[in-house]
Amino acid sequence: MPTVAIRIPQLGEGLQESLVIELFKTAGDQVKRDEPLYAMETDKGTMDIESPYDGVLTEWLVEEGTVHKIGAAIAHMEVAEGVEEMAAGHGPPAEAPPTTGAAPSSPLPNPPDSFQASGSSGGSSNSNRAIPPRTRRYLREKGLVDVADQIPAQGKKLTPEDVDAFLAAGGRTDSKSTGTTSEPNEDLGPFEDAPLSKTQQRLNYRMVRGVQLCVPVAASLDVDFSAIETARAQLKIELGDDAPSNLVMVLWCITRAIEKHPSFRSSLVDEGRVRRTFEHVNLGIAVALPDDVLLTAVVADADTLSWSEFPAAVARQVAAARDGEDQANAATTVSVSNIGSLGLRAGVAAVVPPAMGTITLGRIFQRAIPDGNAYRFTPTATFTLTFDHRVANGAGAASFLQELDQQIREFQVPQ
Repeated sequence: MPTVAIRIPQLGEGLQESLVIELFKTAGDQVKRDEPLYAMETDKGTMDIESPYDGVLTEWLVEEGTVHKIGAAIAHMEVAEGVEEMAAGHGPPAEAPPTTGAAPSSPLPNPPDSFQASGSSGGSSNSNRAIPPRTRRYLREKGLVDVADQIPAQGKKLTPEDVDAFLAAGGRTDSKSTGTTSEPNEDLGPFEDAPLSKTQQRLNYRMVRGVQLCVPVAASLDVDFSAIETARAQLKIELGDDAPSNLVMVLWCITRAIEKHPSFRSSLVDEGRVRRTFEHVNLGIAVALPDDVLLTAVVADADTLSWSEFPAAVARQVAAARDGEDQANAATTVSVSNIGSLGLRAGVAAVVPPAMGTITLGRIFQRAIPDGNAYRFTPTATFTLTFDHRVANGAGAASFLQELDQQIREFQVPQ
């Protein structure tokens, strides 16, 4: 049976790349045409992509949580005789499907995640040989991506065992090199290339989208923390170590402010022509992990939770993020970053779609306030709001910050 490539489709004008969220099928599965095959995230949101063919999925060329160009081959499928491969995205028309089970070469130059290797294997030609994802990862680990076409294979596909044999025979093992640039005579000195984690790829993809789509504006406000600290002290007496933290109380206040300002429960859809407002607050919380990894915890429908439910919900979602679960979705309109826990007093955060805004909370400091001929000192924290000016204007952002200021200054433990 001939083999064709499944390619990422072009679903909107100007769309350059997409994030593969979830793979619904595994190699060997029988797939019907128009059956959901995988989910991807683009500027338009998250969507299920249907199979363009009837056939058997033979292999995935990508992994979940990775970013790929529009038109890139992401899977191979065996189809019936006479079925022609469809071109997709910005790539040129696909070549005619092969008459054997060998995978076709990608029509895209330098495809990002589908290495093709040539060379010999047992004396037979392996041109257009597809390298499975497991082997591609191994090649990256060994620093051999650029010499993959020099590694002989014992079968139709290159395997990690073939790579080991190549290394045992004296093949290059050092991932450090002088590099390859547009200036081949430039001496860069030794360096090492290492692939980004899937988590960082996903975050980078969303931040780049933010730069392309968002019109970021920042505003900040110093907020009196006296009421929060008083409430925290009282809760410590009543509950001991089980008392909610200052951050939990601040998140409660932020939820109340978002609840009263629909713009901050909104995002833009239909290429920026429609504002979608969510009924409830889906509050994002930035969670820093070891090795400078950043994930987002989300308290869904936070405005519907009682005070007795709220701290436990925050703790549960943050714990899930620390276990590696990134919870951000299209309904997460505002995220909160506690940079005070890192010793920072203030900072301007990026807006990472799908959020329309990010709030940074700085460390608490003692602010001197004139009091007659002297000064009194008040515990204070700086809140900086970065927001998408396409969704909210300056007056709306100022009103939101003033509401947040009032919620925090007048905070009392809800009964």
